[in-house]
Amino acid sequence: MELLSIEFLGKPLRLEGSLAGWQQLFWDNQLVSQLDADSERGSNHQHVFTLMAGEQTLECKLHAELEWQPFELRYVASVNDEVINEGRRGSKDIEQQTPYKKPEPEKRFSLIGLVSLGMKALKSAKVIKVALASASVAAYSWLFSIEFALALILCLVVHEYGHVKAMKYFGMKTKGIYLVPFLGGLALSDEKINTRWQDVVISIMGPMFGFILSLILLGVYVATDEVFFAGLAVFNAFLNLFNLLPILPLDGGHVLKSISFSMNSIAGIVICTAAALGGVVLSYSLGLTLFGFLLVMGTLEIVMEWRGRHHSHLLPLDRYGQVISAIWYVGLVVGLIAIIAFFASSGDALLSLPMQILGT
Repeated sequence: MELLSIEFLGKPLRLEGSLAGWQQLFWDNQLVSQLDADSERGSNHQHVFTLMAGEQTLECKLHAELEWQPFELRYVASVNDEVINEGRRGSKDIEQQTPYKKPEPEKRFSLIGLVSLGMKALKSAKVIKVALASASVAAYSWLFSIEFALALILCLVVHEYGHVKAMKYFGMKTKGIYLVPFLGGLALSDEKINTRWQDVVISIMGPMFGFILSLILLGVYVATDEVFFAGLAVFNAFLNLFNLLPILPLDGGHVLKSISFSMNSIAGIVICTAAALGGVVLSYSLGLTLFGFLLVMGTLEIVMEWRGRHHSHLLPLDRYGQVISAIWYVGLVVGLIAIIAFFASSGDALLSLPMQILGT
């Protein structure tokens, strides 16, 4: 995780570290100091290194006081005991930073590279987005009806727009929304997240926008008494509730992963694995073959999280963030169930179907 990046003697000084306790200090992208993992070190960290300026030797120091819960880094950089840079960083600074990326080696011309360039040009022309959206409408129309297909696309777009809106809130560049037949939709970004809080917000804002859409449809139904809006409201609520299942790679699984891995790596792997096993049982009991495919993807994500636990670049949630995330998640689940229960009480067999599924 990149903890600090400042200018030092006209060159970038970058401090990287993790919860495991190790730290590496780079000046002009060259490693100049390193601290191994040590649970007894406490919050004070001292990096000492020398630089040459002509024939003069410069004694350089970076003193850092680091607290993880809540995150705060206070630093003092000095040369020959003269302070030249100091300050503090909080979780907001970590969210807004752009981590350093190693420059990619120059690639020689090749047929594969030419094809890759063509694919990028195709994506930039938005041809793939249009093609996937058209395929989704055609697929759902073939299975159900054109009316249902358009209604489903509306629900998916609103859901994915919630993710996109959250990404833009954190200043991330987005690639937009991709609709994938039989799999739903994807909101993609050009940038990686820096904190677990970003993961929680981006994941939960999709179902949140879906919840708001169901509330709007509920209001339209009450005003017009048109059963179409009632059916769309309850279907959309059920769709977003399903997405909040605490199973990777669903949105609820990402919320659970961020909360549990912020506690510690052991809690993360145990809780996420238990949720995955619950997903296997659910997939088997309901005969959801496609859901089994998603579980395989989720399992791979858990394994990758475990393997990279000592070198994770994500700032964990503090205790306050864990509690807020859990309350937000539970409140949203309750709200969606309330909408489903409201329509189930009407006595209509179709509108009460989602409630019957939840009951089983």
